[in-house]
Amino acid sequence: MTSGARAGATKPRLVRGFVLFKWAIYSLLAANVALYATSGTPTEAIDTAAWVLLLLLFEWETGGWRLPRWSRPLLRLLRALAALAVVWAFVDYALDGERLDFLNAITWLAVVLALELELRIPAALARVHRMRRVLAWCLYTALAGFALAWWLQAGAGLDEAWLDAWDASLWLAAFVAIELNVFGLAGAAPGTERAATSQRAGADPS
Repeated sequence: MTSGARAGATKPRLVRGFVLFKWAIYSLLAANVALYATSGTPTEAIDTAAWVLLLLLFEWETGGWRLPRWSRPLLRLLRALAALAVVWAFVDYALDGERLDFLNAITWLAVVLALELELRIPAALARVHRMRRVLAWCLYTALAGFALAWWLQAGAGLDEAWLDAWDASLWLAAFVAIELNVFGLAGAAPGTERAATSQRAGADPS
């Protein structure tokens, strides 16, 4: 067998592995909604549920899914409701003086804005896209720092920090998967996913 044939046979396995990894992470995050509902605060449960919904909407928009045209108003409504819930949770964290939760929430809002820019800005503006990627990975680094802080708190004996640390780590993995979707690294040919995403964005502006 030639090396090219071996590469062709290996790539689908890598893609299937990525898909399994991605949906395993998404499933664990959905389970976290139940964990926060039973072990966390109402704000944390609503916040997590809203973020899971936004994550699934991002998956639809970046993963090459095809949904009927009639579903678009429903998706916009769901996105708006989830965004309102996230902003409400962000304000509640600030009012309650939960500093780490507040910083984590505002950083995730910045990540979502950066992803929206990637999806909406024309592909021809390469310099803007490069700047967006640098900003996004700086934000992910900050989020990794918050996750580490929760793990350290958990290791120091703060029981409620375990769930936050676990949740923060899962979200980082989930949004890395979304970034891979955006750049077509989940198995699409180079440029194919970006072109499809740009066409969807142009046909369905938010």
